[in-house]
Amino acid sequence: MDSNPLSPKDDSSARFADMFAAIGSEARLRIVRLLLSAHPDGMMAGDIQAELGIPPSTLSHHLDKLKGERLVTVERRGTFLRYRANTVTLRALLDFLYEECCSRTQAVKSQEVVRIGDS
Repeated sequence: MDSNPLSPKDDSSARFADMFAAIGSEARLRIVRLLLSAHPDGMMAGDIQAELGIPPSTLSHHLDKLKGERLVTVERRGTFLRYRANTVTLRALLDFLYEECCSRTQAVKSQEVVRIGDS
């Protein structure tokens, strides 16, 4: 699994904008949500295709885009490919969103908002 964590401060906005663009299509968002539902085991590409009804060539394109932004990882098992949501990268994306949360009002510390999401 890809364990290369991103810090919200790492070349920030452009990198995270690319990740948001990758999940900005309905199909790719559905793929990420499906893989998160199957976490940590992930799913074989054929099972993703069957569940979401996405044609194989289109699914391959979407998975490549998500993999390119490190939002999913892939592991070859013989002739099969198993995909998993990269929770480390997805967590960094969420951290980036919440990094400035309430920083002007100080109503809630941003770490507390993220911690709520851990529950």
